Amino acid sequence: MNKHVNIKRRDRGPKGRPLDDAALEEMRGLFEGLELRRDLLIEFLHNIQDTYGCLSAAHIRALSELMRLPQAEIYEVASFYDHFDVVREGEDAPAPLTIRVCDSLSCMMAGSETVISALENGADPSLIRIARAPCMGRCDTAPAARVGDREVDHATPDDLLRLASEGGFDALVPEYINLFAYQEYGGYALYEKVRSGKIGAEALIEALSDAGLRGLGGAGFPAGKKWGFVRSYEGPRLMTVNGDEGEPGTFKDRYLLESDPHRALEGALIAAHAVAAERIYFYMRDEYPAVLAILRAEIEALEAAGIIDAGFIELRRGAGAYICGEESAMIESIEGKRGLPRHRPPYIAEVGLFGRPTLNHNVETLWWIRDIVEKGAKWFADQGKPGHPGPRSWSVSGRVKEPGVKLAPAGVTVRELIDDYCGGMAEGHTFKAYLPGGASGGILPASMDGIPLDFGGELADADAFVGSHAVVVLSDKDSVKEATLNLLKFFKHESCGQCTPCRGGTEKMVSLLEGDGPLDEEAIRDLEAVMRDASICGLGQAAPNPVNHLLVHFRDEL
Repeated sequence: MNKHVNIKRRDRGPKGRPLDDAALEEMRGLFEGLELRRDLLIEFLHNIQDTYGCLSAAHIRALSELMRLPQAEIYEVASFYDHFDVVREGEDAPAPLTIRVCDSLSCMMAGSETVISALENGADPSLIRIARAPCMGRCDTAPAARVGDREVDHATPDDLLRLASEGGFDALVPEYINLFAYQEYGGYALYEKVRSGKIGAEALIEALSDAGLRGLGGAGFPAGKKWGFVRSYEGPRLMTVNGDEGEPGTFKDRYLLESDPHRALEGALIAAHAVAAERIYFYMRDEYPAVLAILRAEIEALEAAGIIDAGFIELRRGAGAYICGEESAMIESIEGKRGLPRHRPPYIAEVGLFGRPTLNHNVETLWWIRDIVEKGAKWFADQGKPGHPGPRSWSVSGRVKEPGVKLAPAGVTVRELIDDYCGGMAEGHTFKAYLPGGASGGILPASMDGIPLDFGGELADADAFVGSHAVVVLSDKDSVKEATLNLLKFFKHESCGQCTPCRGGTEKMVSLLEGDGPLDEEAIRDLEAVMRDASICGLGQAAPNPVNHLLVHFRDEL
């Protein structure tokens, strides 16, 4: 016989996190008059972080209420990006001030570990948080650090702590060519010719193709061909500018935008007109506060001058995720999501931002468009070495006397960069090895210093690539094994975690390199093959490159 038992349930109250009325009013005040679009979620999270120093559970709950989004959706986005401090219930908010110190390769070689250790021992943790940061794009002035929004070159513990005590946290904007100065030497005259129809899209595409202009963010895809692809798909079309140069050793786009930003902006407008893009989304990494300030001011100046309509160029701010330098991950981030690379095909030229055909270029590619059209395709091509068309902006750092952005021909060798552009090796250092293309491009020995640096060719035959044109020079004072471990720790930290070969592969590779005994080369080679063959995007595919070269060229260090 069945017996029915009445069980009295305790009243646990409403499910989910309760809404804090005070937090809701704060969020209403912060976003008053703004359109709470889903794609602006990351921008709203920046607003909260900038205003309150963190993302509290109460504020996230209130934002969820205002945007009519699940809290889980906001949490998964906020927790993906390093520059958002998510504070859950019961947790303490971070210290009111954060000092970030870069620990990527060039800064490690310049002594960033000593700086971090001294700060951890000398700073009051209740007032100052010390955070390790991936590449800040200031490799030529390593070690680099940031106090609030103030970028610091050649950082020392005393300088950083003094700056923190003085309260100088705002970005320092360098002198640069503003709109008025740019127009004084013919700026935007070319764009007016394009917009008026005096120069057509086909003529522009032909000029870029004849010049041999390629994407200079890493992939090297021919620019003219890319324009043709995007134009072939039915509109409406959009354009994105990728300013998220997070590859360790890379800082050329920062230099270009901090000196002559309208070169890139005019190039973007010409490109957008050629493919009939309805809007440009300029995605800029959050590690460049001075560049962000410049872009805000100069986009506003373009609107005020009537050169563009209000809102035609929309500036979007990254939030500390290297993976967003991959074009489809960047597009996901612009849409207000986690920066997870998309499976391809379809490529973004067909199905890109908001599902529309999208033209994407990095900053330097756009920077050269005006010169190519005004001076001619032959002029541009002749700036390179024979068989290697074009000039390039090379980010050179490490053990050289004069690091910095060097304008040199495509096909230049590392020996020429060191001797002819950087004043030779630093005093007391002997050339030992170099990274030809940032963390992803591999590490080659000094004996291979005569290889022309360009896409494909001899460099590809050496299982290396030029990528973002970031050259890091190592000397006899450096351990290639330690450098390789530094690069793999970067990839481990920056893996988006979407695919197991990259997520687990980078973690396992670091553990294999950290061991004290002989390296398990068989396990490393198996892991390398899986990562190259099965990773969704270039991060996992290229991460083993430094390890491969360690095993091939630097066995004496194992």
